[in-house]
Amino acid sequence: MAARDESQEVTMDAEVKPNDTEPSCDDNGEKVDSEIPSPVETAVASASVAAVEEEQEGNSTTQDSSITNGEDAEGGEREMVDLKIIWNKIKYDLKIPLDSTGAKLKEAIHSLTGLPPAMQKVMYKGLLPEDKTLREIKVTNGAKVMVVGSTMNDVLAVNTPKEVIQQEVKAEENKKEPLCSQKQHRKVLDKGKPDDIMPAVKGTKERLPTVPLSGMYNKSGGKVRLTFKLEQDQLWIGTKERTEKVPMGSIKNVVTETIEGHDGYHMMAFQLGPTEASQYWVYWVPTQFVDAIKDTVLGKW
Repeated sequence: MAARDESQEVTMDAEVKPNDTEPSCDDNGEKVDSEIPSPVETAVASASVAAVEEEQEGNSTTQDSSITNGEDAEGGEREMVDLKIIWNKIKYDLKIPLDSTGAKLKEAIHSLTGLPPAMQKVMYKGLLPEDKTLREIKVTNGAKVMVVGSTMNDVLAVNTPKEVIQQEVKAEENKKEPLCSQKQHRKVLDKGKPDDIMPAVKGTKERLPTVPLSGMYNKSGGKVRLTFKLEQDQLWIGTKERTEKVPMGSIKNVVTETIEGHDGYHMMAFQLGPTEASQYWVYWVPTQFVDAIKDTVLGKW
């Protein structure tokens, strides 16, 4: 009896176990094929998904590699320089290629300030040349560049009288005897060349020095020094007694003449008012700085 009971139990278990391969039926009793995928189909599908993901990842890598980091298309980054542009007591930060010319710098300043290049007087160790690169004039990173300039209306109001005065002064000079021969100047020139005057370099034109021009005489025969405060657009005329701070825009004209017998030095007058009586005379100005002084004071508009 025990053997029979075990046989029946096995038979019952076999009947309860579902048949995975037997097709299912719908509500009407008809057979319906099973949609459960086989292990082989599952493996194929997984491989396809992996291939698609790998392809997408490859496309992403290709797109990332096409992104540039500011380098030129021809290869290599352009060397840049950071400048501090100062105009109307306002500071601007400017980053520009070191191989840009002075003219290109003026265009960049125009974009920053709205001041047209033709109206700009750009100063870096004197008047900035337009035809040379920043590298050539040895502009360094973080350098301060001073810009002087006004609107067209202001320039016309200031410069028109100045141009008339310059023409009148030139006409008067042509009528007169050489300045060196005039009595008022001879009494200073006859003292001779000062011992501590800066050396003259004939045949060259240099930028304004970074230190004051010193060792020269004024009309009374006293020692005088000239300091060009470009950031303030001022000329400081210093003597033993005091220092006059003269706005460059108020100087109507600059008169110069080579000292007879000393062609390395000039006598120079800054006209501070409408007449010759307002001229401030300085003697024994080194010839290499004469053009830089005139350009700095009067500008090139």
